[in-house]
Amino acid sequence: MNWLEVSLVVNGELAESVADVLARFAPNGVMTEQGVKFNDEEDEGTATGPITVRAYLEVNDQLEETRQKLEESLFYLGMIQPLPTPTYKQIADQNWMEAWKLHYKPILIGQRLLILPAWLDSPDPARIPIKIDPGMAFGTGTHPTTQLCLELMEIHFANAQRATHIPYPVIDIGCGSGILSIAALKLGAEKALGVDIDIESVKNSRENADLNGIGDELILGQGSVTEVLAGQFEFKSAPLVVANILAPVLIRLFDAGLADLIQPNGEILLSGILAHQAESVIEAGQANGLMRGVIRQTNDWVAISMNRQI
Repeated sequence: MNWLEVSLVVNGELAESVADVLARFAPNGVMTEQGVKFNDEEDEGTATGPITVRAYLEVNDQLEETRQKLEESLFYLGMIQPLPTPTYKQIADQNWMEAWKLHYKPILIGQRLLILPAWLDSPDPARIPIKIDPGMAFGTGTHPTTQLCLELMEIHFANAQRATHIPYPVIDIGCGSGILSIAALKLGAEKALGVDIDIESVKNSRENADLNGIGDELILGQGSVTEVLAGQFEFKSAPLVVANILAPVLIRLFDAGLADLIQPNGEILLSGILAHQAESVIEAGQANGLMRGVIRQTNDWVAISMNRQI
């Protein structure tokens, strides 16, 4: 089946009226799209600028009649307030999920890891595969913040194996898709505790754990630093803690006791940090008794390891 896309770019005042008109002729609904600006580093996005209103007309024997009626309706609306001329574009129907999967490829991380889309076979049996079906949670392995954190984690476990210090538990604050917890277990952790304030992330983490054959060794729950320190989970501290979260949130989590999750002589891996924010995160860690360790950077993104030495 093919579709004819009809779209108009209008101001906010007209968008609802235009959408109402298009909806009469598009039984599958109408889509609106607007630009986004970010007011600060924690802003999830504030709508700004003109609005594009789109609808999709089925290409069939009635298409020309439908199009004529639609344009007549827009004409009458335009008599109240001028409207731009609608734009039309032919759209071929396709399976959008399958099309997206074609562009999501295996990702090599460090020396040993491989982020593997769940629907593909491993191209490199020598690497440790971490199978991920992204779902709606953050952490597909494609973003530099995740990759940098995984690289630091690989270094951590390589050092621990040389010192014969593993297995031991790991805490993952803001687990997202579960990718860091799963990687920790595959690299040698005894157990991993993954927490996230978003229950959908917790569910997606469990689904990805199942894909990787991981069971009770991954403990998952809704919460953050406060809940872990309060003893709501199996353990309250670990030799390795990971947190791939935005820098301002990391700084607030230090105030909430993030450093207290790290056992003596343990390490925390911090990611989700823009380069210009790195010093602020380091200072927050140092104010909580941590020492700066390795720093990795890709483009504007930075990951930092810090140590708790007692």
